[in-house]
Amino acid sequence: LIMLYSTSSYMAQINYGSDMYFFKKQAIISVACIIMALIISRLNYRILNRFSTALYVAALVLMALVKTPLGQSSHGAQRWLNLGPVQFQPAELAKIAVIVGLPYMIVHMGKKVRTLKGCMVLAVVGGGLALAAYVFTDNLSTAIIIFCITAGLIFVAHPDIKIFMIIAGVVIIFLNATVSVDGSGSFRLRRIMVWLHPEEYADSWGYQTIQALYAIGSGGFFGRGLGNSIQKLGSVPEAQNDMIFSIICEELGIFGGLIVLMLYAYLLYRLFVIAQNAPDMFGSLMVSGIFIHIALQVILNIAVVVNLMPNTGVTLPFISYGGTSIVFLMAEMGLALSVARQIKFEE
Repeated sequence: LIMLYSTSSYMAQINYGSDMYFFKKQAIISVACIIMALIISRLNYRILNRFSTALYVAALVLMALVKTPLGQSSHGAQRWLNLGPVQFQPAELAKIAVIVGLPYMIVHMGKKVRTLKGCMVLAVVGGGLALAAYVFTDNLSTAIIIFCITAGLIFVAHPDIKIFMIIAGVVIIFLNATVSVDGSGSFRLRRIMVWLHPEEYADSWGYQTIQALYAIGSGGFFGRGLGNSIQKLGSVPEAQNDMIFSIICEELGIFGGLIVLMLYAYLLYRLFVIAQNAPDMFGSLMVSGIFIHIALQVILNIAVVVNLMPNTGVTLPFISYGGTSIVFLMAEMGLALSVARQIKFEE
């Protein structure tokens, strides 16, 4: 929240007349989400067995509603759902649906999960949500994350490299099919060109990437100091969202960036410990799915910021501005804590 305020205060004052516009909204949502996570942690995670199918169907229906008048556009993309006072991205619910639904299926499939047919059934179920996220919300990055969570859970349940390579091949074919010179894939091809040669597009499509790299470079090892970023003064567009890590590096330096990475590493380590010691397979697989989700988003976001891969529009978990992201991430934390609580109880 401190870094969010530092990153967004100037542009919030310019655009909304209050330097705390983004900070207040995120702080209120964060406090509410912490309370929600604590409540979820007190519940028995096994009750999700009854609602896994309902979650899956709800995610599909809500994503389909984005294509109706209830859908809302922002920054040129129609990915939000407007239900009165509540606005959110239903694709985020799809991530939880696959994290809960696939472990439920794997547990009930038993030894069948070790067959090619069983693995393909799981891939189709998870891939269905990924395809829906792409078709209904035109969000390729979320679709990739959902499918990677699916592939990761299948690999955890049945670590066969051959099957894993088949699934990876399906993903590559899907990506090749979506990137075309014309139509909806043209801007994705453009992103790849910008990634390969950002300096050639420094005044247009590559502007955000170049400015983020300037921010990281100018921060040095210990940074300019908290609140002293220059690039956040409009040079990095929407700095409080996907590119917030570049401002962290500018103000706190590479040292501050490494601290953030170490915090993520420790969080993932604790999730790994919970998954390893979970009292049953369902809990272990569910926490494994949460681990995969958070690890993927951290890797994808930071790789984009330092231009190791094309821009994907993936937020940095728990740090980037966004109410929907915080709500569902904290719900996942609540589920992980629920599994951890059962471990202590049974010991």
